[in-house]
Amino acid sequence: MKSLVLNEVKTPFAIEERPAPLTTKGDVVIKLHAASLNRRDFWITQGMYPDIKLPIILGSDGAGEVVVACDSIDHIVADQRVIINPGWDWGDSEQAQDPNFKILGMPDHGTFAEIVAVPYQYVHPLPSHLDFAQAAALPLAGVTAYRALFSQGQLQAGENVLISGVGGGVATFALQFAVAAGANVFVTSSCSQKIDKAISLGAKAGYDYRQEDWHNAAQSDHGEMNLIIDSGAGDGYANLVDLAAFGGRIVNYGATAGPPRKLDMFKVFWKQLRLIGSTMGSPRDFSQMLELVNTHKIEPAIDEQFDLEDGNKAFDRLRESTQFGKVVLRIDE
Repeated sequence: MKSLVLNEVKTPFAIEERPAPLTTKGDVVIKLHAASLNRRDFWITQGMYPDIKLPIILGSDGAGEVVVACDSIDHIVADQRVIINPGWDWGDSEQAQDPNFKILGMPDHGTFAEIVAVPYQYVHPLPSHLDFAQAAALPLAGVTAYRALFSQGQLQAGENVLISGVGGGVATFALQFAVAAGANVFVTSSCSQKIDKAISLGAKAGYDYRQEDWHNAAQSDHGEMNLIIDSGAGDGYANLVDLAAFGGRIVNYGATAGPPRKLDMFKVFWKQLRLIGSTMGSPRDFSQMLELVNTHKIEPAIDEQFDLEDGNKAFDRLRESTQFGKVVLRIDE
């Protein structure tokens, strides 16, 4: 099978012919039509991820058609259009993942290939209103956004929600999901074009986080935020604490700007804030995320598509961090 293989970190991918994946009882063999890139994939290429095992076929997100199904599984049949949940072995608790939790695309070979084998419990029917590219954009970023907003953030209709760094995959899904849930959504970005795109997707307004008093302007214009979804942390975290409403929640699914140098604990306890961490999502989160997408006919924002053979160009696009939405690989259409 044709595969995009990372043989060494900080080197280009190679297109190689690899054997079809080995299967065990309960696996579903899927012919992939599309896959999408995540920031996780990029960090692995840079050697900035724990326990890297090479060579590896990366890729957590994929959509395609079933080639071989399990005889005993009624909801997955041959030729069915399906989407993959990339979070495996979550465990029994909805509160947090098990130590054995892993993500498709390392240590197991992932979706940057023509074929993948997936345990049946992680295979779901593809939302009928999506094509393969749109569906492939959804899994990892979609479930991360869903858990941050709903399972951890407890979003309610009518609340003010701020989503920082809009344009990235998770942040863009968080915007779309929060709008669908009836929230008043606001965004931040350093790019005015991204803010404009966010408004076209339903955001009420956006602010340039490089401006020193952006949070004061947001509060003056729209009031305090009941829920803030953030992936940056860093020194800008202090502005989020200021902007959060009394009893508000700040959910972090990343910390790309590093830890805050200072955290005003007086404001945290006086405002009775809840500072919450969030990572990926449970099988229940994934199923509920698909239900939300199906109910509201949400279409993932795709920035650009590339053929599998142009995988290095796709990663160059991701490296630039100028995309709005997901970067997708077309595999076999």
